Amino acid sequence: MDPDDDLDPQDNRRGWAERSGEYSPEYYAHIGPNDVSETIATAIDYYAADEAAILEIGCSSGRHLAHLLDNGFENLTGIDINDESFDVMAEYFPELAATGTFHTGAIEDVLPGFEDDAFDVIYSVETLQHVHPDDEWVFEELTRVTSDLLVTAENEGNGPQRGRKDDVNYVQGEFPLFYRDWHAVFTDLGLAQLLCERGNRDTVRVFRTP
Repeated sequence: MDPDDDLDPQDNRRGWAERSGEYSPEYYAHIGPNDVSETIATAIDYYAADEAAILEIGCSSGRHLAHLLDNGFENLTGIDINDESFDVMAEYFPELAATGTFHTGAIEDVLPGFEDDAFDVIYSVETLQHVHPDDEWVFEELTRVTSDLLVTAENEGNGPQRGRKDDVNYVQGEFPLFYRDWHAVFTDLGLAQLLCERGNRDTVRVFRTP
């Protein structure tokens, strides 16, 4: 399937900006932190300093950031395209909402506004997998903006075709999930992979800048 025949980048982003119900900010806030939150926190705790400046790409209502805050990380920033994310955050995670820094918008629009090496750590949980192929330039922006670590927790698919570049799955027939080989994506951009941990759903990878 060629995703360009079915959904252009603007439609892709609009779908997430207007998302309600399942996979919405309130949906994830109600679930709260999970095992991926634990893995992200453990990896950042091992590889980064407590005072590290941390950015989450696609933070939604902040369940992973709230877990980091509970684990002693205080310099926290998030980006999300859905402007309801931060109202929901204020209800479910008020301490995070009061202390963090948050930006509403598509990562394709927000990231170019950051200076080089603006953050020590950038991470994404099931967000980069929804980036349209026409917007893959944003992956290089991530390597520009982080000074040290990039952590991905993405669904890479299963079986022998795991991570195949042209493999796309329309979740519930609604929105695309693009399976990618994130090791190849970011090592091709000059990062070194430090860790790969495969879970039932997502693969967590930790990369370090040169």
